[in-house]
Amino acid sequence: MITIGGVGAQLTSAEVTAFVTTALSGADLDGQRVCLVVPDGTRTCPLPLLLQAAYQALAGRAAEVTVVIALGTHQAMSEEQLGRHLGYPPGGSASVYPGWTIINHESWQPETFTSLGTIPAERLAELTRGLLTGTSVDVRINRHVAEADVAIVIGPVFPHEVVGFSGGNKYFFPGVSGPELINLSHWVGALITSAEMIGTRGITPVRALVDEAASLIPARRLGLCLVVASGTDTLHSAAFGTPEEAWAACAEVSAETHVTYREHPVRRVLSIMPTKYEDIWTAAKGFYKLEPIVADGGEVIIYAPHITEVSVMHPQIIEIGYHNRDYFLGQWDRFKSQPWGDLAHSTHLRGQGTWSAEHGEQNRVTVTLATGIPEDVVRSVNLNYLDPAEVDIAAYDADPDTFVEPHAGEVLYRLGSPNGERRPGEPDGRGADPAGFEG
Repeated sequence: MITIGGVGAQLTSAEVTAFVTTALSGADLDGQRVCLVVPDGTRTCPLPLLLQAAYQALAGRAAEVTVVIALGTHQAMSEEQLGRHLGYPPGGSASVYPGWTIINHESWQPETFTSLGTIPAERLAELTRGLLTGTSVDVRINRHVAEADVAIVIGPVFPHEVVGFSGGNKYFFPGVSGPELINLSHWVGALITSAEMIGTRGITPVRALVDEAASLIPARRLGLCLVVASGTDTLHSAAFGTPEEAWAACAEVSAETHVTYREHPVRRVLSIMPTKYEDIWTAAKGFYKLEPIVADGGEVIIYAPHITEVSVMHPQIIEIGYHNRDYFLGQWDRFKSQPWGDLAHSTHLRGQGTWSAEHGEQNRVTVTLATGIPEDVVRSVNLNYLDPAEVDIAAYDADPDTFVEPHAGEVLYRLGSPNGERRPGEPDGRGADPAGFEG
């Protein structure tokens, strides 16, 4: 593994280009079919700089290069969006990356996938530390990854609500994987809860599951992992090696870069969402990355007038609504047939709370949407509504009880100082203990 930069560093374009050139020149890629797996537009990353350096390093060496956009279950990027994201005029990829094939991961097309095998129930229980028992999972992945000689992840590392820190093998699973592992892995994270999981260092149960699935990929795997200054093209750090080791190096830097600590909780947070988040499915980051600093009984307002839909790719979330983990666990027979990834997303945006047949659902904080989604739809999914036209950002900013985050979605806020992290998977003390959950 090789690394460059670190906490607080600001790498120049020349330094980044030289690093990518050195990294790929030292890899055995001559005559190989190479698949580059890169993030979609919901992740901050200077992909034009990185891919143009990669193009020069692979020119005349790789037999073929396919770039797959790791959409997971997000909607496809248009040609115009791809051009902005990867650095070429719309429809003109051949002018910047001649000979390369650039495609969206099409999770909605069954022919996208090839099967890599199964993780059996006994092994799954080990990986999840007993959180999930009695079920196995099929491992399917985008066929372009499976059919390549070498698969290279290129993407940033940020605190993540499901796996602890994103990046590395996560770009394979769930980035370009089948829905089976996506649903299961996200539900494992939801059982632990986003509040417990997000920003947890080391190998969490979901990271262990992701790494296990990635070990089934027949292609040789490499990773160019990055730490990016949120909302910018500035790189603090980069690491190249196996996806596991490159991710681990960058996760340590991300933990010191993308986690901000506050001494006291606030009564209200106003999360202003960038336009790269096109629906609430993706803009939920404005809740769970700020919720930890909100006092009990407080409120998180997601301000995104540009958003007009709850979810483009998961319309069934309208029927499920937004609820805490215990709401689903306490009524499992009612919800077990729903996609577990949808249930997990629901808990991510609703946060911590409890449910009982006697007292119903009790949530720790209020979640309010100030978006272009109609009021009746917002209230029907168990969230509060605020007319975005009534949001006075300056007034909120002047309110001592309100914290305004002008670029929400990537930086995690926590109370206290960076110490005393609980081991992920332990009972969290906020309701039913999920250990031994059987699907």
